[in-house]
Amino acid sequence: MGKLTLLLLALLGWLQYSLWLGKNGVHDYVRLKEDVTAQQSNNAKLKARNDQLFAEIADLNGGQEAIEERARNELGMIKPGETFYRLISEPAKRSAVSSTPNNPQK
Repeated sequence: MGKLTLLLLALLGWLQYSLWLGKNGVHDYVRLKEDVTAQQSNNAKLKARNDQLFAEIADLNGGQEAIEERARNELGMIKPGETFYRLISEPAKRSAVSSTPNNPQK
């Protein structure tokens, strides 16, 4: 009975070593689980971005308002008969006035 017990203990030790320290053991399982969680988070971000892009495409295909908005914001276009006003903040005005060479400073 002693040899069988010794053989079973050796087999149990080898199985425990394989489980904890071997290839595809607990350490690899935990690492892969973290990788899967990170990838799922990345996929969720990319899906949200894709949904936003698809909504923008549908909006551009569906109506003129989105095209007009894009032309105004990105290309600076205006409709015939409209007046374009550009607002400059106070600090920008002061720096523009002080940098002109013919302007005497007070």
